Amino acid sequence: MSNKKQNILIIGAGLCGSLLALRLGQRGYNVTVYEMRPDLRKTDISAGRSINLAFSDRGNKAIKLVGLEQKVNELCIPMNGRMLHDREGNTFLSNYSGRDYEYINSISRGELNSLLLTEAEKHDNVTIYFNKKCKSVDFENTTALFQDYSTKDEFVEDADCIIATDGAGSALRKSYYLGKKFLFSFSQEYLTHGYKELSILPSETGDYKTYKNALHIWPRGDFMVIALPNLDGSFTVTLFLSYEEGEYNFNNLTTPEIVTEFFQKEFPDALELMPNLVEDFFENPTAPLGTVKCSPWHYKGNTLLMGDSAHAIVPFYGQGMNASFEDVVEFDQVLDSHKDADWETIFTAYEKTRKKDTDAIADLAIDNFHEMKDHVGQAIFQEKRKIEMALEKEFPEDYSSKYSLVTFNEDIGYREAMLRGRAQDKAILNMLADGVISTEDDIKDILDKVKTETEAILEDDKIAGLR
Repeated sequence: MSNKKQNILIIGAGLCGSLLALRLGQRGYNVTVYEMRPDLRKTDISAGRSINLAFSDRGNKAIKLVGLEQKVNELCIPMNGRMLHDREGNTFLSNYSGRDYEYINSISRGELNSLLLTEAEKHDNVTIYFNKKCKSVDFENTTALFQDYSTKDEFVEDADCIIATDGAGSALRKSYYLGKKFLFSFSQEYLTHGYKELSILPSETGDYKTYKNALHIWPRGDFMVIALPNLDGSFTVTLFLSYEEGEYNFNNLTTPEIVTEFFQKEFPDALELMPNLVEDFFENPTAPLGTVKCSPWHYKGNTLLMGDSAHAIVPFYGQGMNASFEDVVEFDQVLDSHKDADWETIFTAYEKTRKKDTDAIADLAIDNFHEMKDHVGQAIFQEKRKIEMALEKEFPEDYSSKYSLVTFNEDIGYREAMLRGRAQDKAILNMLADGVISTEDDIKDILDKVKTETEAILEDDKIAGLR
């Protein structure tokens, strides 16, 4: 298959679509991208929609692949750990790793997307159109129907193959589902919680009002607030709260007085930093949190789902963007190893290697939702973290926590990281509960016991068919 003659149509110019366009452009394909929103480099369209994201090693692997590591690094704010805030305003910094060089970054969605679009457009063989909404895809004839937002005119585009990176509401996925031309499995599950974006503005002198290099969490059992730093001195704050359960929920936070009372009671130290709380709360939308899984991701050699359109996840592992970026790396590797293959062979090989890992990170993200809002505040969990930090510090080559395996070990697939990480968690928590280990014990003895117990759990899981 000579890529010089291949015309690829990409639907969606978000983070995944713009990265994919850049990489395929670098490889010499003719790439056309259609995006339904305006060009974010010319308009501000971010309000109320995850303004910043957690960027880590798996995402950076893709950025290295396209040669943008230095430029992206300039947009990053390192976050070394979670800064936990209790109701009294006491704080406790829990590092992400016992290895100093392992940390995640806060990065602006808009800045990163703008950079990728600009870099993609530097290639003569890449063209990007905005304000063009995809209405449906004829996946048998490899054509897509679009509507121009300003003129309302409809038009059809064809290509050698169509790749949809158009997010959780994907037009291609909808066409697969409604087309009923093949067996297509699809699930969309929502949490009972939604989220709302708020903000901590910079101080009058333009400084950060609280500690800059951490992901701040106010865990409260059934709900929580988190905050990530921005380059301009502000923090993007997100409230995760049930729609209808509990004393306070999105359905009953209907007046400025109730909203203020809720924050005064649960997050007093955050409220002090947020004189703009009420304004943000009633201006920004409340959005749902859902997981999308589907199969297959492709139809023949014509069309393929990638990124959130194939596997949207909730944001609690900070891996949504990283997973979508890793999709591009995996796809690139399949292109390398199947040089003269047709698209059907390439798409099949890509899905076979990738799907098990995206299913795993979807499950891990839901696990982490419960961990962040509740478990991080529990004594046994804090003991476990203390032991894991000590193990990573003393034996950096021999031990990585589940969080490290998922976030910093980009050469291990998400599924392998999940299975090993869960087994380690179970081993440490069981031994702490049974008094087999304690934070006072010799660290080498703890390592030996954790390793032995972890292997035993993994073996049991294998016998039980869980591996």
